[in-house]
Amino acid sequence: MTMHTSDTLRDTTIPLADGSGAIPAVGFGTLIPDRVAAKRAIKNALAVGFRHLDGAEAYRNEDVVGDAIKEAIAEGTVRRDDLFITTKLWNNNHRPERVMPAVEASLRRLQLDCLDCYLIHTPFAFEPGDEQYPKDEHGRPAYDTGVTLLDTWRAMERLVEEGKCRSIGLSDIRLDQVREVVANARIKPAVVQVECHPYLPEWELLDFCSTHGIVLLAFAPLGHGMEPRLTDDPVLKAIAQRVGKTPAQVALAWAVQRGTAFLTTSTSPEHIRENFDIAALPAEAMQEIREGIVTSIRLNGVVDTGLPGFIPR
Repeated sequence: MTMHTSDTLRDTTIPLADGSGAIPAVGFGTLIPDRVAAKRAIKNALAVGFRHLDGAEAYRNEDVVGDAIKEAIAEGTVRRDDLFITTKLWNNNHRPERVMPAVEASLRRLQLDCLDCYLIHTPFAFEPGDEQYPKDEHGRPAYDTGVTLLDTWRAMERLVEEGKCRSIGLSDIRLDQVREVVANARIKPAVVQVECHPYLPEWELLDFCSTHGIVLLAFAPLGHGMEPRLTDDPVLKAIAQRVGKTPAQVALAWAVQRGTAFLTTSTSPEHIRENFDIAALPAEAMQEIREGIVTSIRLNGVVDTGLPGFIPR
């Protein structure tokens, strides 16, 4: 897999193994609950230079993302062809017969004819229906035991064949489940999106993805406000001082240079600019991060439950 990198890193693209194009390594996540702030932030991100937008049915704001894209195109900020738009199938739509209607509803809200990538949001199936978080009689998530991840994946493959999306992938998933899909898929996952940062580097998953030409897409690459704060890490701070960047920019540069793509989310124009303005780190800095950071934290328990901790309910 040959990445196209540039000195600034921010224009880096990673080709997708299925031949459907390339994903910009630097991406913007759209999980911003305030709809007005979300639209402003997305348009700001596009103006700064972000070309990859990541959304989800579960965020309940795909229509806002669609409006922001439409306005940015009308204003001449971007062309549709320059953008890489990802959204995700939610857990209550895992039954094969629900997959096509779900993607069509997402496309309508986004005002798009075709997605660049469509992900299964989590490997957990919830009871089918309109309820986003169905519960059993004990108030626990109501899982659907009548459908497997491979059943859902086969329905996802049909979406590519029908022209609804150019590539498909997985999200919030552990390596063993990725292995199972890869072993059985006709159309292999192009992207696997997971929590990933210097405190959760996911080296084994990255190695597997690299071997199979899958792009590992990191969410929460700056730790999403966890304690201890990633940006206070002494290793990152020392490198930042040496290279004249912020600790956040160092963590994001590390993400791209090790071969992953990443998503950041912010409503602050300054942070949006900062997160885009990354530059290559020297080899010894990459080594320092790998060997010098020993803190290990997983922030989001979604891989165990199918309930993403970040989405307001």
